[in-house]
This record gives sequence, C-alpha cells and structure tokens, in this order.
Amino acid sequence: MTIEATGWGTFVAIFIMALVTLATRWGGIFIMGFVPISYRVQQFINAMSGSVLVAVLTPLAVEGDNGARMALFITAIVMLVLKKPLPAIAAGVVAAAVYRSVVSGSV
Repeated sequence: MTIEATGWGTFVAIFIMALVTLATRWGGIFIMGFVPISYRVQQFINAMSGSVLVAVLTPLAVEGDNGARMALFITAIVMLVLKKPLPAIAAGVVAAAVYRSVVSGSV
C-alpha cells in the first residue's frame, strides 16, 4: 500500500498516524485500568521509565559528537548535584552549544 505524498495523501498519512498514536495512548490507559497498582507494579513502572531514558540516550552517547557527549556529562553532573531535571537539561543544552561554538571557532 502506498500513499501519495502530495495533495490529500499527506493529510491521510497524518490522520492515520494520529489515530495510531491515540489508540496506543488510550489503549495503555484502558488496559492499566484493569491492573491493580501494587508496590511491585509501581516498581516496574518506575524501572521502565529509566530504561526508556537509557535506550534513548545510549545511541547519542555512542554515535553522537563530542558536543553531545559533553551535554550528557554536564547534564548528569548537574542532576546529581541539584536533583532537579530542568536546570540539568538547561545546563546540558548550554554545554553543547558552548562546546560546538568553541570547536567551530565562531567565538
């Protein structure tokens, strides 16, 4: 099956992707309505969020440039010190921008 990327094809593709996204989100909430949230289930949910974060960041650390690695390092350090995600993320973004600016020689 192919969908044309011109005309209505684009809107049809976006609509289908929106339906799939809604179905997975609502489906997860619906299914979790039948699962009693015990201590063990809560531990599982907490562990899953950490594993998803690692799965997203590992390729960046392995295949990213040194600016990305610097951002990950600074973010981790600030998070360990402050224990607040927003300042840690901001510090990581600034670290990557400064590193890339210095390396490219535009400073």
